Amino acid sequence: MTWTAPEAKIVDGSTAADERTMLAGYLDWHRSVLLHKCAGLTGEQLAKQSVEPSRLSLLGLIRHMAKVERIWFRERFAGLPVERLHKGTDTDFDQVDPARAAEEYAQLLEERRLADEVAAKAELDDTFTYDGEVFSLRFVYLHLIQEYARHNGHADLVRERVDGVTGD
Repeated sequence: MTWTAPEAKIVDGSTAADERTMLAGYLDWHRSVLLHKCAGLTGEQLAKQSVEPSRLSLLGLIRHMAKVERIWFRERFAGLPVERLHKGTDTDFDQVDPARAAEEYAQLLEERRLADEVAAKAELDDTFTYDGEVFSLRFVYLHLIQEYARHNGHADLVRERVDGVTGD
């Protein structure tokens, strides 16, 4: 049986709330957009690198965002000794395997859950030092929002080339 990415509803966030609620809400909105872009596609379709000469694929974006969530929330912010996902430069995109699509999708969902768990225990002004520079949880939220926004734009183009679907 061929695995197909499940339907994903784009979540609505508050448009008038405190800063923490707004940051978490915008991140959740962008997270849901990526999943929505993948909904209904098989592992083979998710792995298709459809915008030549780029190696981008929706499955590569799923893998990349799982890695980014892990690095910024758990490894850097929380200082947890977690193993890197997809070690090496561009392996997120170069080593996609359609047969592992369900596992990679589940990994992204788990990394999101664990990231939210870490963030829930902290304040926006809590900081960590990475590569000699001080960062706050607020920065991590903003960085992840930016990262998802950029890659959701890529996902729009890739999805349209895979099966013609456009829109939110």
